Amino acid sequence: MQRVNLSLKKKNKIPLEAETLTPDAFAGKNEEEIKALSVWYGNEKRLLGDFFKVEVQGCAKPEETKILIKGDLSRVKRIGQGMTAGEIEIYGNVDMHCGSNMEGGKITINGDADSWLGCEMKGGEILLKGNAGYYVGSGYRGEACGMKGGKITINGNTKDYLGEHMCGGEILVKGDTGLLPAISNNGGTIIIEGSATMPASEMKKGTVIIKGKVSDFLPSFFEEGCEELEGLVYRKFTGDVNVGGKGVLLISEGSLKTEAKKKK
Repeated sequence: MQRVNLSLKKKNKIPLEAETLTPDAFAGKNEEEIKALSVWYGNEKRLLGDFFKVEVQGCAKPEETKILIKGDLSRVKRIGQGMTAGEIEIYGNVDMHCGSNMEGGKITINGDADSWLGCEMKGGEILLKGNAGYYVGSGYRGEACGMKGGKITINGNTKDYLGEHMCGGEILVKGDTGLLPAISNNGGTIIIEGSATMPASEMKKGTVIIKGKVSDFLPSFFEEGCEELEGLVYRKFTGDVNVGGKGVLLISEGSLKTEAKKKK
């Protein structure tokens, strides 16, 4: 087992691009080797050790490497980007793109996360204990697929465009979401325990489950009766018919004050 402790020396005002901050990059390296890894400070190439205090215990493969990071990382981007194994635990807030394109392992964030959390991830797990920004689990602009696998759990709220172009995997939000969650959804499962506004627009495939209040419900879904899950009764809709969609939208009974088309 390898354990790497990082602590931010001081909060940086200029964004720090730290995609080398992964178990894959740290595995088997000593303290000086980790300090010598490259990061981008604005448009300037710098060393990881310029910004973090580093302590290393043990030596192991990526799947047996755990990184603990302390400090306000709200200006540190791309932590865990592309990681395939191991674990990262963060005590503080993080900037954009945390866990993007990750394929395996686990990231735990004891704080809030900015936008693009877990974008285009293919596997692994992200647990966010605070709130998230925009485009959680989505695809970058111009891409047909966002998240393809893995699981993202958010204990707080999210902003707009949750799971945009999602093609697989699972997202669980225990709080509220912003506008257009599951927009252009093309696979996977999104569970929203709080409220949602205008969900599942242009959805083609996948499943969206909403337990809280739904506002601005789109008229482009057929209602197909009810479905019971884990003791709760949901109204079942399919669509979005505007795009020939066959996705499933389950909305908790009593949380939606609208009539929908009945499928003939």
